[in-house]
Amino acid sequence: MVEPGPPGSSGGDSHDGKTRGIKGYFRKRHVYVMGSTMLLFSTVYVWYTSNGTESKVAYITRLMYTKPQILKPSRSDVLTMTPWFAPIVWEGTYNSEILNEQFQRRNVTVGLTMFAIKKYVVFLKKFLETAEMYFMVGHRVNYYIFTDRPEEVPKVALKEGRNVVVLQVQNYPRWQEISMRRMELISNFSQQRFINEVSYLVCVDVDMRFNDQVGVEILSNLFGTLHPGFYAAERQSFTYERRPASQAYVPSDEGDFYYAGGFFGGTVMEVYMLTKKCHEAMMVDKANGIEAIWHDESHLNKYFVYYKPTKILSPEYLWDDNMGRPEILKKRRFLALPKNHAAIRNK
Repeated sequence: MVEPGPPGSSGGDSHDGKTRGIKGYFRKRHVYVMGSTMLLFSTVYVWYTSNGTESKVAYITRLMYTKPQILKPSRSDVLTMTPWFAPIVWEGTYNSEILNEQFQRRNVTVGLTMFAIKKYVVFLKKFLETAEMYFMVGHRVNYYIFTDRPEEVPKVALKEGRNVVVLQVQNYPRWQEISMRRMELISNFSQQRFINEVSYLVCVDVDMRFNDQVGVEILSNLFGTLHPGFYAAERQSFTYERRPASQAYVPSDEGDFYYAGGFFGGTVMEVYMLTKKCHEAMMVDKANGIEAIWHDESHLNKYFVYYKPTKILSPEYLWDDNMGRPEILKKRRFLALPKNHAAIRNK
């Protein structure tokens, strides 16, 4: 018995005056069990003839998993949705297998930017090695390394579809200037290059290591990350720029969360608009002889007050073990490395 063929065709039927007949039928299945999720990849290959021409069609792929329960939220101990309907990503709030399948169908490439200026180049080896273990596993990635020391970029074994791209830039005498120039460089390269090479940009600090899976669950039009020092703080405690003379100024009765400058991203166009706006604001401040309290992070927070992120990452995605391990933190995905700031920032 021959089972139905692809949509729009059936054995011996005639469509639009053309005779089609199924010649053969073959089903191939792969079943995987991951925790409570069962993935059934069932691909049907149908050979059929149309006016004497033989063709092969891949027909069905299925993904089976446990039905979501409306009355049984996966997390009730933390906020998982903002008032503007942006999800907050915590362990247990998503199914990575479903997301991976969706993003693989879209053939997505992700760009990961980092700045290894001066002695910060020493962090690259650990960063890249752990990224290959945990960052966007199974997806194409371009590692965009901004550095003034291209000859010191380490050689790290990369999986298929993953590339290191070294972008040589100048350094600056003050680390604060280097920090603020990140916005300008990301903005310029987004417009000139990244828009043609990747679908999303993830912009992070280099003096970190990946410690657990960081995958496509983070991707959205525009995302920011809750700062590990302020995720549970009241608005009055946020270290926003409070001087009205600065372009980064946020009034004391405004703001939703305090975001970390070391992990943000989105589509290339959204990241371009964010970084361009922040850079322009910093240049106005510089002309007026003022520097925001936390430099580029202050301007990032001002931007997110008025241009709300479409997704927010929990502190799982940027943590420092010196802050302990609160119960709500089920995973520590991206960790700060111990270092002597004074010894490394201006060398």
